[in-house]
Amino acid sequence: MMVVLVITTVVVGMAFAVLNLVQRQMGSIETIYAIKTDINRLRQSLWIDFNRYDYIAVDQKSNQILFSNELEGRQYEIINGNSIRTENLEMEFESIEYYFDNQKVVQGEIDAISIITSKDTGHQEVFVFKQNTPVTYIK
Repeated sequence: MMVVLVITTVVVGMAFAVLNLVQRQMGSIETIYAIKTDINRLRQSLWIDFNRYDYIAVDQKSNQILFSNELEGRQYEIINGNSIRTENLEMEFESIEYYFDNQKVVQGEIDAISIITSKDTGHQEVFVFKQNTPVTYIK
């Protein structure tokens, strides 16, 4: 009877140890999934806005990326130079670069953006661009 109790105790102890490892692994998978989902939401949000709005500009003074067309406008905020925020999403980044006609710009109209996310999010790159229309050049 003692041998059976000892063996049962060892088996139950091993089962709880394995359960603990599985729970930790599931937590890690959940965290990675949440990070990747946020990056994809940022990419998708930027992609939609880049293709919805005719005029996109960066304003370094107010730390904003401004989107507008003849009907409406939208903005993204750059917070402390290391985080981008919109109504429903905030993401830390390591670097952000703006482009217009394949040239880097720091102020004014843009047609592409490159964001490298922070170390916590795996240094993912989000690159979004739009095709310029003739209206872009008539100003």
